[in-house]
Amino acid sequence: MSKLIISLTLILLVGYVNVFAQEKISNINKSEILEVLKNQEDAWNRGDIPAFMEGYWKSDDLAFVGASGPIFGWKATKERYLKSYPDTTGMGKLTFKVIKIQQVKENIAQVIGSFHLKRSIGDASGYFTLVWRKFNNQWLIISDHTSASSN
Repeated sequence: MSKLIISLTLILLVGYVNVFAQEKISNINKSEILEVLKNQEDAWNRGDIPAFMEGYWKSDDLAFVGASGPIFGWKATKERYLKSYPDTTGMGKLTFKVIKIQQVKENIAQVIGSFHLKRSIGDASGYFTLVWRKFNNQWLIISDHTSASSN
């Protein structure tokens, strides 16, 4: 009988964890995150990388992972963008498309999406996974993993 009770308890516990592992994102949080992405898109399209970087957490713990590997820190991430995109010709015009947005837990969200750069030197596109954290009522990217498409 005790084995049955232990088994039932474990089943209920696993079910409880699965049900509450992810929270439904509120419309307000979703809207706030999408607004930051829109501001980044607008800043990029003006050729303003410093304004684009305002969507990122200003911390040495910010993580950016791209084709050349991980970079840590807001300043290092900004320098990487400035080096990789030294002018508006290289930057082109950016369009984000959000594929999925979900709340992982309170004040933590994940966005999966795609990007497209329309450029005179050749278009570029790919996918990203962004982890967001809400600090003092402001959503900021704390981790960015971006991969360019191979086609």
